[in-house]
Amino acid sequence: MTAVIPPSKSRQLRACLLCGLIQSSNDFRFNGCPNCEDILQLKDSADRVMTCTSTYFEGMIAGIDPENSWVLRWQRTSKYVRGMYAVRVRGRVPEDVEAELESRGIKYRPRDLSLDQD
Repeated sequence: MTAVIPPSKSRQLRACLLCGLIQSSNDFRFNGCPNCEDILQLKDSADRVMTCTSTYFEGMIAGIDPENSWVLRWQRTSKYVRGMYAVRVRGRVPEDVEAELESRGIKYRPRDLSLDQD
């Protein structure tokens, strides 16, 4: 599975708050997030797309071969689908998503690196 390469209209691009994948809001709404859909449930929900993705992100990394890329390992995205990823994404997932992650034994680390200052 691969993500859609985002169009050049950067004002319409959004980054997933959980994995950093960059897509248009329409792609998130029609297809969901190929990495996080089981948790975020973005497909067919414009409200969920707005709360679980952000237009405020920095940098772009093209993930062509995620499993063999040191850059994607450093970004914690080497297990995700091929696609474009943000280096940083401003914002946090909603509390219900954090609770779901916790119930699955997954530690949430915001993509804006705010918890990396410890």
